[in-house]
Amino acid sequence: MTTRPKKSVNPSAPAAEVSKSPTRSRAKSKARAAGPSAIRQADPFFERESLKYELPLPSREYIEQVLAEQGVPMTFEALATALDITEQELEHFDRRLRAMQRDGQLIRNRRDAYLLPDKADLIRGKVEGHVDGFGFLRRDDGGADIFLGPKEMREVLHGDRVIVRIAGQDRRGRPEGKIVEVLERANTRVVGRVLVEHGVTLVVPENRRLAQDILVAPGGKKTLPGQIVTVELVEQPTKFAQPIGRVVEVLGNYADPGMEIEIALRKHELPYEFSAETKLETRKLPVKVRKKDWVGREDITGLPLVTIDGETARDFDDAVYCERQGRGFRLIVAIADVSHYVAPGSALDKDAYDRGNSVYFPRRVIPMLPEKLSNGLCSLNPQVERLCMVADMSISMTGAIKAYRFYPAVMFSHARLTYTKVAAALYDSEASALEEVGELLPHLQNLDKLFRVLLKARAKRGAIDFETTETRMIFDDKGKIERIVPETRNDAHRLIEECMLAANVCASDFLQTRAHPALYRVHEGPTPEKLEKLRGFLTEFGLGIGGGEEPHAKDYAALLDKVKDRPDAQLLQTVMLRSLRQAVYSPDNVGHFGLAYEAYSHFTSPIRRYPDLLVHRAIKAVLASEQYQPGDWDEIGLHCSMTERRADDATRDVVAWLKCYYMQDRVGEEFAGSVSAVVPFGLFVALDDVFIEGLVHISDLGSDYFHFDETRHELVGERTNVRYRLSDRVRVQLVRVDLETNKIDFRLIEGTSRPTERSGKTARDRDAAAEAPRRGRTAREPAPTPVESAPVRRTTRGASDGQGAGAPGATAARGAARTAPKSAKAGAKVAAKPVARPAAKRPSKPKAAKAAATSKKGKRRG
Repeated sequence: MTTRPKKSVNPSAPAAEVSKSPTRSRAKSKARAAGPSAIRQADPFFERESLKYELPLPSREYIEQVLAEQGVPMTFEALATALDITEQELEHFDRRLRAMQRDGQLIRNRRDAYLLPDKADLIRGKVEGHVDGFGFLRRDDGGADIFLGPKEMREVLHGDRVIVRIAGQDRRGRPEGKIVEVLERANTRVVGRVLVEHGVTLVVPENRRLAQDILVAPGGKKTLPGQIVTVELVEQPTKFAQPIGRVVEVLGNYADPGMEIEIALRKHELPYEFSAETKLETRKLPVKVRKKDWVGREDITGLPLVTIDGETARDFDDAVYCERQGRGFRLIVAIADVSHYVAPGSALDKDAYDRGNSVYFPRRVIPMLPEKLSNGLCSLNPQVERLCMVADMSISMTGAIKAYRFYPAVMFSHARLTYTKVAAALYDSEASALEEVGELLPHLQNLDKLFRVLLKARAKRGAIDFETTETRMIFDDKGKIERIVPETRNDAHRLIEECMLAANVCASDFLQTRAHPALYRVHEGPTPEKLEKLRGFLTEFGLGIGGGEEPHAKDYAALLDKVKDRPDAQLLQTVMLRSLRQAVYSPDNVGHFGLAYEAYSHFTSPIRRYPDLLVHRAIKAVLASEQYQPGDWDEIGLHCSMTERRADDATRDVVAWLKCYYMQDRVGEEFAGSVSAVVPFGLFVALDDVFIEGLVHISDLGSDYFHFDETRHELVGERTNVRYRLSDRVRVQLVRVDLETNKIDFRLIEGTSRPTERSGKTARDRDAAAEAPRRGRTAREPAPTPVESAPVRRTTRGASDGQGAGAPGATAARGAARTAPKSAKAGAKVAAKPVARPAAKRPSKPKAAKAAATSKKGKRRG
């Protein structure tokens, strides 16, 4: 009879690691002589396992198949017999089953038998915590989220992977789950603030999704109340006990300069220190291009290539050059050859993969590569030789790319120019700018002529140009915001953007036509649900969008062009933007909707984006008639998409905190602004002059019951029929700034002024009009007098690339507020009477925030 090996094994070890003992060697010889049995050869993945292991075990898929065919739970012994496991393989087979159990592919019941979770109506997924103590299970199979009540959330933390069983429905009719097993713990270190209550030391997590305070175990570093620390969890939460952690790092006080960045790094688990191996590899790199690096490269040092970037840029990925070629143009885009220095599988490569991209905080950058590479050896600095990968393109007068080729080269940047200087020289003819540009002016003029051609091609192609507001923070000597100013975007920005788009399109075409796998920048069109909501919204304005059930980018662009001169253009654009999906990285090319490209890849920023580095390696492999295989392309795409979102979230947190700090001394002041978002619990208002966003709570809108209309993006008063809608002009007073939660609260002073009313009446309007006489009031208030429009919105490079579909300028405060369940957003009926705000749960607070009232969850900063 087959029995489970008594020797304990490590579930995280490789499933089929082969022992080197003499006994095992004899067993291998016998097995090799006998050959695999028919049962083992029936494994559909037998060849794959044979390539990975000298003595392959049954694949995970085959184990699941056998369990499914048997139709009943199977003990270890029965499963080993069914799969023809030899006595010498038992230990490694047990290890594989434990690994499958850890990954949620199998579970063991009380009788120690293995079964498939799906057969037992069990569901795997990831826990997403909520600030109020409940949570949701984001299912692996993509099904509807499962509600987890506060009782279930006691034994898990945000990010944990679990198996749950549907236990019924909650009071809102949502499926409610009961946790059966915790598969994987996501939190090992947590950053938070020290709190002492009744002699007990706690750490309150900065991540508000971690709703449980952490008990501090003795033996760690000494702390003081209010300090920001990092704790290492020594015990995870259970149904009956809080998590316990030991303080391993003391960061300092809450309001110390730069503390907001230190917190964001740890809260979002951003890698911010390079490994010792990476530092060693970096030290071994040269400081300049060596003669041996020229081998196999073209010499383009004679071409007057230039870099054009912002004033504060330090890492220069790209350089450009343009000349007339017949009736068309020759465009050269030279990109830093990072792949020459960062070898696949090296420590540098591993750290770059983990980071995924550089993170740009105000006044600080967390680079993807060490500074010696990002600002030195790889950066296309002026007046030095640099290795590069070149996209050399021939472009017609219609903007069509007639031919292109890629090749490695050595370049020499002739100047480090800025957008401001180039625009001043090309468009304003400023004497100082012309003097600085000097002999490069004719080449810049060629670039501008090509830019005008590419702009026409872009319009003909139907690419979408959304207008957004970019801002820049001006800091004082203490590292805090002195003022916030709009970032002016000129044609020099767009010129470089069009050159980069052309190079990226050529890169994707080069790899696609040669059938080499790669990561594409994928941006899909609107989902049917979002498209239906968009059409419903536009109908109320007498507008529509073409394209039927599958509109093209041209249809969006045509509508944007049609409404651009309307006073409510910003409202319509915002709703259109929110109907689109977020761009991601994927090996499955489905095109880029926003840019109207059938194929699009990122090639132009390998210093700061890992996907670009992969594309460089793939292009080099094709040039060498080889195949580049970094691993599972799907998994890499998901990882890179995650790191991009992670960087955005961390940056948003830091910016939100800095803005709160900036506004804390302006409590009581009044501001003009526009409604930037309408949610079931109120209005988010973006201020005109300071470019900061805050919440007007629904209880401050007036004495009425307000209902949330998701389709119309508005809140409607039940009794007064007062409507507050996206883009309405309002005047508000700043009443509260909470540094701990990154929240800014306004009180409505004056509203609603809107640029225009809807044309025509909907069925709901006609019903309301028929009902109005019985209530003694009109169905709709007269349209208010239009007021001055919001500041001019300018297109950003990120928006055109489909970086995200959210409203521009959204703060972390809104992000935290929107963690409420989806069903909570379907409607709201709130009595808007003044209510007393709950007292703070804990009194500890930085001195800078004492003047501000504290919310119930004031102990955390979002």
